[in-house]
Amino acid sequence: MFGQSMRTSARNPPQDLSRIMTDNTTADLVQDMYLKELKAYKTPPVKANDAEGQVQKFSMPKPPTSPEEADIANDLKAYEDQVPEVEGQAVAGSAGAPEEDWFEDPEDEADAPSGAAH
Repeated sequence: MFGQSMRTSARNPPQDLSRIMTDNTTADLVQDMYLKELKAYKTPPVKANDAEGQVQKFSMPKPPTSPEEADIANDLKAYEDQVPEVEGQAVAGSAGAPEEDWFEDPEDEADAPSGAAH
């Protein structure tokens, strides 16, 4: 069967032979033109002053101030003298206001009937 198909294909050449050849030659022409232009390309020479307008001049930043130059002793003393505020404790010398319970609404409890179940 395979031999018969080979004999048939040998007798009948492909009808689009001209199209196949032109496609190949066109692709080759385009590729050849591209390669020719690529080989002929010369990169422009780089000059020393090309980057002048494109890059900022570098200047060293100011060095940071040393912590030793600050008044560390007075700052530490002020920190140690601070009185911490603790939530829930009244400040000395003032009457603490009673804390409200935000989870219970006293108006709702007064309006509810005595035997109501939720």
